[in-house]
Amino acid sequence: METHIAAVNSIKAYEQAATLLQDGQLVAFPTETVYGLGAIATNAKAVAAIFEAKGRPSDNPLIVHIGTKQAVEQYCTNVSTLAKQCMASFWPGPLTLVMQAKPNTLATNVTAGLSTVGVRMPDHPVALQLLQTVNAPVAAPSANRSGKPSPTRASHVYDDLVGRIPLILDGGRTGIGLESTVLDVTQHPPVILRPGGVTKEMLEQVIGEVKEAKLTDAPEAPRAPGMKYTHYAPNAPVYLIEESTEKITAALTELAHERVALIAPASCTVQAPIRISLGESADIAVNLYDALRECDKTDATIILVTATTTEGVGTAIMNRLEKAAGGRWYKTTV
Repeated sequence: METHIAAVNSIKAYEQAATLLQDGQLVAFPTETVYGLGAIATNAKAVAAIFEAKGRPSDNPLIVHIGTKQAVEQYCTNVSTLAKQCMASFWPGPLTLVMQAKPNTLATNVTAGLSTVGVRMPDHPVALQLLQTVNAPVAAPSANRSGKPSPTRASHVYDDLVGRIPLILDGGRTGIGLESTVLDVTQHPPVILRPGGVTKEMLEQVIGEVKEAKLTDAPEAPRAPGMKYTHYAPNAPVYLIEESTEKITAALTELAHERVALIAPASCTVQAPIRISLGESADIAVNLYDALRECDKTDATIILVTATTTEGVGTAIMNRLEKAAGGRWYKTTV
């Protein structure tokens, strides 16, 4: 299969993408978070192709993307007042709401057999134009090989999925750089299953108390993407380390026999055999996956990434780093 990258400077590109989707094929497209790999969510065969292209476990549910707020009633039942408050405040935007799925509407492999489904309306002109052109719900996880860093550029998608999908809509670099927040509004109080650009603090200003779920390695199916399996990982093993000059310097001394890549913000002045900057603190989220992917272009044998604050979007950043590292922290003798 040939994989084409299409610029989104004409209606023709959207029509081509919509035709492919309607024919049961896959299309990658940008959202404000990361690039998604889309299939029509009512077509089980097309959805199965997502799992095959990504190498994704079949018990990992997919998020359904819609082009209008009103469309949620077509695929979900018992849409609560609280859910509607979230939609009014955060849609379109990086918030996925887990609600009760309407029976016999979506393909069962979208929900991994659960009675609930995650739905969101993305805040990106390319995504919205595509969704409104195809006029159907689109299941779309991140457009990368399963377990690898999510794509924030069309070139990342191409690197991972060339020969596996027919079309990538190139909408430039994504703006947020981390996947959407997933909020389960079927529970009381609602529970954040995956942190993202819409923070706990932002949600609580609108709907009151919100809980946060813990990552799980339990055998049961996860209720949202990113809860169970290792994600976001480059080829070399990743270890988290405190942003301490003393500790990083000690780690580099202890790892002198390794080819170490250090991923850290611009504020960190320690040099390393391979140094990849996350930029200023405000830019860490948008630069994170770029930095992790950059490591695969080097000869690094081990990657150290400095931890960040857990305030605000820092919760989402640390969630992704913990998953990339498989929970490993580098412990120095200092």
